[in-house]
Amino acid sequence: MSPDATTTGPTCVIAEDEDILRSSLESLLREAWPELSIVASCDDGGGAVEAIAEHQPDVAFLDIRMPGLTGLEVASAATEASPRTQVVFVTAYDQYAIDAFDNGAVDYLLKPVSRERLAATVQRLQSRAAGTHPDAATLAALIRRLDANREPAATPLSWITASAGKDTRLILVEDVAYFRADNKYTTVMTAEGESLLRTPIRELLGLLDPAMFKQVHRSTIVNLKAIASISRDDSGRGTIHLKQRPETLAVSQPYMPLFRNM
Repeated sequence: MSPDATTTGPTCVIAEDEDILRSSLESLLREAWPELSIVASCDDGGGAVEAIAEHQPDVAFLDIRMPGLTGLEVASAATEASPRTQVVFVTAYDQYAIDAFDNGAVDYLLKPVSRERLAATVQRLQSRAAGTHPDAATLAALIRRLDANREPAATPLSWITASAGKDTRLILVEDVAYFRADNKYTTVMTAEGESLLRTPIRELLGLLDPAMFKQVHRSTIVNLKAIASISRDDSGRGTIHLKQRPETLAVSQPYMPLFRNM
């Protein structure tokens, strides 16, 4: 969804990977806050990062768990891309884990979102000054608290089968340097060369180990172990140099905060 050129009221970005929940939140927001314009509605974390950087919204409603980048990672990237944006996390965590949000003074909505809770959140957002985005230290503390209460995640992919011409290759995921979107399919790059995976990159995001693979562009996922170095130009965009591949990978400016410690 594109912003209206005449929009002068508050704006927001929504990020939720489940279509029904995303549509429901959009409807509830229009009811609770008629003046709010939804300038982008995203189904993954990468799209949310880019939408926040582009639109600089007043508020971002971020699902905690999304393919690729989590809501926490999106919020961390947004601290630089759009410091004025207030963040509301949308989560299905139980009440014990919700204590992490209360202790960290970070706003949240518990799934399924109720009209009463949303109305209270809207009231807080309207009365709060812009620029109250959680800082990096607050988000880091929140991630630690949530990790302590998180149920075990599904076992990530350890190997894949991909096509190389007429051959079918069995590839260990840890040997993949990066994945790149290729229409409805995904190109798999290893030190040995290129293969084609018949899985869209968005579906692949949710199957990879998030500690090993990071989205760096709308169409690219990189293996952190394959990175030799990262450089940044004057515009804030990054370039990844790989250990066993001669080509470089572009890092969109909104994703650069994810690499601030590298």
